[in-house]
Amino acid sequence: MTLPLTGIRVLDVTNVLAGPFCSYQLALLGAEVIKIEQPGRGDLARMLGADPVVAARLMGASFVAVNAGKQSVTLNLKAPEGKEIFKKFVLISHVVLENFRPKVMKRLQLDYEVLSKINPRIVYCAVSGFGQDGPLAMRPAYDQVVQGISGVMSVTGDARSAPLRVGYPVCDTVGGITAALAVCAALVDARVSGRGRMIDVSMLEAALASMGWVVSNYLNAGVVPIPMGNENFTAAPSGTFRTADGLLNIAANETYQFEKLCDLIGRPELKTDPRFSDREIRKRNRATINKEVEEALSARSAAEWESLMTEAGVPAGLVLSVPEILSHSHLTGRNFVTTFDSPQGSQRVTRGGFVLSADDALPAGPAPVLSEHTDLWLGKLGYDATKILELRHAGVI
Repeated sequence: MTLPLTGIRVLDVTNVLAGPFCSYQLALLGAEVIKIEQPGRGDLARMLGADPVVAARLMGASFVAVNAGKQSVTLNLKAPEGKEIFKKFVLISHVVLENFRPKVMKRLQLDYEVLSKINPRIVYCAVSGFGQDGPLAMRPAYDQVVQGISGVMSVTGDARSAPLRVGYPVCDTVGGITAALAVCAALVDARVSGRGRMIDVSMLEAALASMGWVVSNYLNAGVVPIPMGNENFTAAPSGTFRTADGLLNIAANETYQFEKLCDLIGRPELKTDPRFSDREIRKRNRATINKEVEEALSARSAAEWESLMTEAGVPAGLVLSVPEILSHSHLTGRNFVTTFDSPQGSQRVTRGGFVLSADDALPAGPAPVLSEHTDLWLGKLGYDATKILELRHAGVI
């Protein structure tokens, strides 16, 4: 078997995270992703990340994270010859992915209206902070700004710390996944209908769509969401608890789970206590039931309780750091991290959140050096060595 997107060619004209995360998902699914970058500089993410030495070599850790398995072609899209080369790429490709501000590609005369005339089957996906139209459309797409505007920060943290930024670029990431889903759907349709389409992905709307329960509680029940820290607004006791050693997440969301928990911690009387006898009553008395549970948990460590609760059917898990979970036998056994050796040094990258039967959905290779594949592709497009040298001297590539 081959990967689902084998034979699909993606022109990735994106920078930093939302767009590159989308094309990374497509690459993991088998697509050939050609990253179109600015000559001499490339994707801004090449200069970002915790290691300044590799960032200075334009291979920053932030870039490596979501660009493994792609190819790099440098092209000046403002130059007439650069536009012509890009159009030749479009003719032999299936997807164009960009994350400029709205109207930038139109000013470059490389928008969907132009490119669809060259290749009617092209799927054109524009990822932006707020969509292609509307009062906020022209604002730049910065994850932290979108987190604040979307309401994500308003429900993160607790009464003292909120509004609080989520600890990773969640709006960029959700925007990228949303774009990848839409592109895959449009490719299926293009295969049947012979026509591509324009896809307008808004990071703001993708973030709100991912907040389904929170948004629905307001839209359909009139409940304004509030920050609850590590508590679960749907049930109690359900959240993060202190133990004799370490923190433990417990999700006793259903009554039978609550009753098992009471037995396990040696407090069976809590099951019939009128303050906790019903799901809604327990939610109203959240602080009280949490105190009772936490006092009982002080008898053992988080690791001990996790083992006991898991065996008893009570959902529970340790609170781990990123290094701790990445070194966990569960992920090492599932080969979640792949290591590549390259001239630029070792690269360790993660796959997507899925495994496909028969074929591993892993990056095909390390993240590319800037312009690594430019000469190769221009040769395929019909340019000889003399013309390629001329284009390079002119700053087109």
